[in-house]
Amino acid sequence: MLTDNQIQEIREHLNNAQNPVFFFDNDPDGLCSFLLLQRYIERGKGVAVKSYPEMNASYFRKVSELKADYVFILDKPVVGIDFFNEAAEKNIPVVWIDHHDNSHSTTSSDIIKLPENVYYYNPIFNTPSSSEPTTSLCYQVISEGRKKEDLWIAVVGCVADWNVPNFYKHIKETHPELYINASEAPEILFNSEIGKIVRMLSFGLKDRTTNVVNMLKYLMKVKSPQDILVENAKNRAMHEKFENINKKYLKFFEKAMEIGKSMGKKKMLFFQYGGDLSISSDISNELRYNFPNKVIVVAYMKGAKANISVRGDKIRAATLRAISELEGATAGGHEDATGAKVNIEDLEKFRERLEREIID
Repeated sequence: MLTDNQIQEIREHLNNAQNPVFFFDNDPDGLCSFLLLQRYIERGKGVAVKSYPEMNASYFRKVSELKADYVFILDKPVVGIDFFNEAAEKNIPVVWIDHHDNSHSTTSSDIIKLPENVYYYNPIFNTPSSSEPTTSLCYQVISEGRKKEDLWIAVVGCVADWNVPNFYKHIKETHPELYINASEAPEILFNSEIGKIVRMLSFGLKDRTTNVVNMLKYLMKVKSPQDILVENAKNRAMHEKFENINKKYLKFFEKAMEIGKSMGKKKMLFFQYGGDLSISSDISNELRYNFPNKVIVVAYMKGAKANISVRGDKIRAATLRAISELEGATAGGHEDATGAKVNIEDLEKFRERLEREIID
C-alpha cells in the first residue's frame, strides 16, 4: 500500500495540475488507473503507451502538443531518462506511480537517480513492501473523492491484473450484477461480467488511435458498468471492435487449448502466432487459468521480433536467465507474469533455454 504521506502528496499533485496528461500502460490496469485519477479531478487527457517495455522520449511530443502543465505516468515499469530530462528542461513535474519490481529488469529500468522534478511512488519500496495493481494504488488516492461511484472501475482494473482487492466484496452492494462469490482473481475474470468488461477494455485499446481516443472520452463520463456492457450509439465502435477481435481471439485460443490438451504431463505449453493482432497477454492469461500447473509461453511474431507472454509460478527469474546473452532481448514484469522480446531467429533458442530452466 501507499503510505498516508504518499497518498497526500499525490492528491496535492493532482489538485495542482490544471492541464495534466496521463500516460498509462496499454492494458486494463493502466487504463483504469487513468480513469480513477482523471474522474477524480475532472481534468486532463489520457495517452496509452504501446511501446514495451520502455516509455521513451518520443512520448514527450504529446506533452508539448497538449500544452500540459503536469505529467502522470501510470503502470509503466520503464521510462527513459531522456523523457525525464525533457520534462526537467521545461520545468514540468512528473508523477510516476507503479507497482512493478524493477530490480531484476534487464533493461535500463532500474530506478536510477531521478531528476528533482520526478516524484516516484511504488509500494515495492515501502515497509512493508507490496505490489498490488496500480489501479488499487490510485483507488487509495481517490478515497476522499469518487470512491463509491468508481468502485467498479477499481475492481475491474485489479481483477484484470489478477488481484482480488479487499474492496471487491463491496461491489455486491453497489453493482450486484457484477459480483460472484469467488476468492481467486481468475475465477472472477473468466466467470463474471467483470471479465467481459476487462476484455472489452483490453480489445478496445487495440483499436486505431482515433477510436481509442473516442473510447477514453466516453469512459471518462460513464456512470455505471452497464454503460459499457450494453451497446448504445456512443459505445457502438467499442462493441464492434470487441466482436471483431474476440472472433480472432477465440480462433487462436482454441488452437492453443488443443496443444495444451495433447501435451500430457509436459511442463511447458508453447504457442506462437502471427498476423496484425497482438493479444498474447490475453491468450496466456486464459491458458494459465485452464492449465494452472504448466508454464505458459505465447509468442506473437511480427517483423523481426517476437513479443512473448510467459505465465507460471515464479517464472520471472527463469525468463531472465533464458534471454541472457540473446542479442537485443529484453524481459521484465511480475514474478508470475512476465513479458519478453527476442529476435525472431532467437525464438527457438529462447524456447529451449526456458524449457531447460523449468525442468532443472
